[in-house]
Amino acid sequence: MAATYQTEGRIVGTGAAALEALKARAVLWDMALEDDGTSLCVWNSKAQICLEGEGGTFKLTSPEERLLRTLQDSVTEMLESSGLSIQWDKVEEGALAPGLSLMTVTSVSRRSPGYLRVRLEGSDAERFATGSLHFRILIGPRGRNPIWPRTAANGRTVWPEGEDALHKPVYTTIAAEDNWLEFDIFRHQGSPTSDWADSNPIGETVGLMGPGGGGCPASSELLLFGDETAMPAISRMLAAAPGKVKAYLQVSKENLCELAGDDRVVPVDNLVEALECCETPATCHVWFAGHCDAAKAARTCLLARGFGKRDFTAVSYWS
Repeated sequence: MAATYQTEGRIVGTGAAALEALKARAVLWDMALEDDGTSLCVWNSKAQICLEGEGGTFKLTSPEERLLRTLQDSVTEMLESSGLSIQWDKVEEGALAPGLSLMTVTSVSRRSPGYLRVRLEGSDAERFATGSLHFRILIGPRGRNPIWPRTAANGRTVWPEGEDALHKPVYTTIAAEDNWLEFDIFRHQGSPTSDWADSNPIGETVGLMGPGGGGCPASSELLLFGDETAMPAISRMLAAAPGKVKAYLQVSKENLCELAGDDRVVPVDNLVEALECCETPATCHVWFAGHCDAAKAARTCLLARGFGKRDFTAVSYWS
């Protein structure tokens, strides 16, 4: 990691308690501590604790300012949850939350009976084109000027609450260039984002945070399973997969769009049954996304087949 940005903070409380908090967070995130158990490396960044007598400091390093501030927020929250606090040498108090970009809705178009494509424009849209596939969109409450999350004096991100609370779902970047980004919304009843897109939001300002959520697994063989909500991510992975790839989609024919003629795509009626009937070599990576119950069943199936937790992805996209 080539560190470009850094900050330090003095722990208010005992260094031993802060070290225990760091160990607990590593267990929670299923990650190993480094540097003799004093460092946690995450998001291509490092949080290292230095014990000094009964106290101590945290040193954070990162190749990007947004990742540094995200880590600062996370470490502060980690310590507060253990009854500790920290005094940072530098905090961007009042700044927009780390990784938050404001963009304008410029178009909403119908791709198929079930999908809308939304285009946003903003100066740093290009950063969402590489790395992780996903982003979080922040949509203000109807009829109110949006209040965006900002950094507090202690380094934590403060989010608007009550009537000003933001809708903040996660979506997949379909394409992005210098100043624009596109993503697809699956239209279904009861979806606040679908209702928002149908309301002609042209000209509205929205917030984007990310990218995050991981990219295309680097595997010589990739098996993808997903429903309509997962199809945008699967489409990205079909294009990016470095090796052999096959996708099982529980999507109606009229909504397959450009994937309708892809011989790597297999339409299915039930994702869990398709997984149970599919051969899953030990060398492959299985990626599964859909309803929470289906994702839970997929995890159970793959663990029973001897897959390690890092050898598959099974996530809930809706409930």
